[in-house]
Amino acid sequence: MPVMFVGLFVFVFGNAIEGGGWQVYRDFIIPGITAQSVIFATMGTGITLNTDIEKGIFDRFRSLPVARSAPLIGAILGDMVRYLLTVMMVLIVGFAIGFRPEGGVTSIIAATAVVMLFAFGLCWLSAFAGLLLRTPMAVQTFGSIWMFPLTFASSTFVNPDDMPSWMAAFAAVNPVTHVVDAMRGLLMGGPVAGPLLWTVVWTAGLTAVFFPLATRAYKRRS
Repeated sequence: MPVMFVGLFVFVFGNAIEGGGWQVYRDFIIPGITAQSVIFATMGTGITLNTDIEKGIFDRFRSLPVARSAPLIGAILGDMVRYLLTVMMVLIVGFAIGFRPEGGVTSIIAATAVVMLFAFGLCWLSAFAGLLLRTPMAVQTFGSIWMFPLTFASSTFVNPDDMPSWMAAFAAVNPVTHVVDAMRGLLMGGPVAGPLLWTVVWTAGLTAVFFPLATRAYKRRS
């Protein structure tokens, strides 16, 4: 999906969306697609947890000499590695088509840390959905319902100033906009402090709400 989105939006829509040419749009959209790909990947956390519980894998863990919370925490940490691989995939494709961050290696590491931080908070929401809902299909449907509006009604693909006023207002408070703007500022230059602060606030809020909910749901189902 990351490769498809980069090719589709840069080469098919690039000249139409950005009057300066597809190269300008490439530099604009790579941070957005990176964030979107990681956000979509968090849905896999809930689906995998739901599938494992239905198959009885967590029942086997209870017979092992490990902490009861270890399988849940291990699943989250393992998925963080998967999110990192997703970031690397998008950036590799971006480099292949000429994307060059102005801040160099330092900006890449910082931007990666920003999206990984937000993904950590978001994966607890996905985990809670996976533990609360009955089937993997229900988890996937739930994820799609909120992921598509959040990622598309944001600064991921276009500047919110070009949106209708009501959608621009939503994009301004959309957490994905803050994540993308922070990454874009780090990679290509621009404001960083404000978007970064909001990203930290959203991550802390998501973790504070859904970490205990996911933990409680895990204890009930395991």
